Amino acid sequence: MSDRDDKNSAWQVPPSAYLATRPANFDLPSAPVSTYITMRDGCRLAADVYVPQGVDPAKAFPALLIFTPYYRRFKTNGEVAEPAPAASRYRDFFVVRGYAVVVVDVRGTGASFGTRDALRSPTERDDYREVAEWAVRQAWSNGILGSTGVSYVGAAACFLASTGHPAVKAIAPLFGVSDIYSEQLYPGGLLSKIWTGAYDQLMLAMDHDRRDLLGKFSYYTDPGLRGPQPVDEDVDGALLKAAINEHRSNFSLHDAAPEFAFRDEGMLHDSELTLAACSPYHYLDQVSQELPIYSVSGWFDGAGYSNGAITRFLTRNNPRDRLLLGAWDHGARTNVSPWREEAAPQFNLLAELLRFFDTHLLGLESGLADEAQIHYFNIHAEEWSSASTWPPKHEPLRLELATGGLLSPVTTAPDVTSYRVDFGVSTGSQTRYERLGAAATVDYYPDWTERCASMLNFETPALSCTTPIAGHPLANLRMSIDQGDASIFVYLSEVSSDGRVHYITEGMLRAIHRETATAPDDYVTVWPFRTYHRKDATSVDKGVVTEYSISLLPVAWTLGEGSRLRLSIAGADDGHFVAMPYGRPPMFDVHVGVGGSFVVIPLLVS
Repeated sequence: MSDRDDKNSAWQVPPSAYLATRPANFDLPSAPVSTYITMRDGCRLAADVYVPQGVDPAKAFPALLIFTPYYRRFKTNGEVAEPAPAASRYRDFFVVRGYAVVVVDVRGTGASFGTRDALRSPTERDDYREVAEWAVRQAWSNGILGSTGVSYVGAAACFLASTGHPAVKAIAPLFGVSDIYSEQLYPGGLLSKIWTGAYDQLMLAMDHDRRDLLGKFSYYTDPGLRGPQPVDEDVDGALLKAAINEHRSNFSLHDAAPEFAFRDEGMLHDSELTLAACSPYHYLDQVSQELPIYSVSGWFDGAGYSNGAITRFLTRNNPRDRLLLGAWDHGARTNVSPWREEAAPQFNLLAELLRFFDTHLLGLESGLADEAQIHYFNIHAEEWSSASTWPPKHEPLRLELATGGLLSPVTTAPDVTSYRVDFGVSTGSQTRYERLGAAATVDYYPDWTERCASMLNFETPALSCTTPIAGHPLANLRMSIDQGDASIFVYLSEVSSDGRVHYITEGMLRAIHRETATAPDDYVTVWPFRTYHRKDATSVDKGVVTEYSISLLPVAWTLGEGSRLRLSIAGADDGHFVAMPYGRPPMFDVHVGVGGSFVVIPLLVS
């Protein structure tokens, strides 16, 4: 099956049908105009400008601003098929339909000057407003701006909107983080090795123009890629050389990450430079309610980017906003459903964005107002659904963990099941996380059947009918731990009638962060919220039965008739997260049966 948009009636007008009404009426320029834009402090940012061709040269256009740390364009040996992988999808799709596209190397990257002092620094946010002001003063601009992009670039769109520049009329952050701490660097309070390892090496390779290192990443293996493209005025490359020399002073996420161990604490040299100050949610109240946001993510989108899209939607509670959640990994490079027809997604995301921007930037009557605010893809049912609220209408099903590895809807006798943590347990090398480090993952969790065997498992009996779920499952574990801290991982899987185990979703928690709190106004959730502040972190009372409430990442999934639902518990995910406590694998004594541990499953109702 595929994730095509025209298989059912989730849309009044499917994105593919809308696209058919918007043919390409303009030509692409043979090459962009490439120039430096000077910031308030003298720092120069490299920008490529693509303006629709084949019309009156005096015609003005709305523009999409794309802010990227991944090179706006590569210099090549002339044999590379696409020198602008970070921008080509927007250039080729939107320019021919009447939008200018401006792609900027953010400060400290590509051909831009300056240094990066954090992961998405507040300084960059100030740059974005200045770029917007520059853009609206150009002859090709009609004074209307939007922004979109994947991951870092999507979060940059949120930063731009929060500057309050009046020309910015709509943004579409794609697979973009809202809170760096809980969704990216320290999910559940556990440090992500992907970010401090693979991603940090990727940025070092790009920022320093280390082609020997860059070629090790799947996106950049073409030997014809020759570093960042100089701007037009830099004929001899001297300016590019000087810019790259400045990049050598960029911060290292690997080095800086330990200073962000608690959400409320900043860098030791600058207490104001916290992960909150680098996160889009921190500025969300500065985005005008008149400015619509289309948030897009996928069920396997990193360590919590789907939560980022959802909280952005919930926090704003704006009838002009939209939310799209697909069967995708980070960036929608892969359809993650085990029941897919092919790996590449068939859903035309750009067509959906075109309708959004046509409505809010071009002022076209697109029928967008007649569509539901939320669309999501249900895996195994293999179909799109629409909703007016998140989560969709559901009924909670409570399943108790029971003796003998059972997951039961009925109360059973109390008991204790013990599990000695093995720090070598891992979810493997083809997980939702590798894509964040630029790995070309195509098949997700192919060895999950074997991986589960080293965990503590509880299963339901075979299901008598198909069972759709949609929302955020919640595991409530009551257990004692024989150490002062622990890493706790919880997984849901579908065990098919043939015995194969399909990964569904997961949640995690560092035990010292077990206390929950009321979610703040700038980060609204429908799952348990934690501050991750130092004052709220407490060591575990060894051997004392304690409750650990762990929200799993959201998903929409239909369990097949004859399948069983499995809950798995582990104390490590080697290769992805730092195991706690250091060098002391704990014992989990999990209390089951009446008064013990349980999981709540959001059963979808029609």
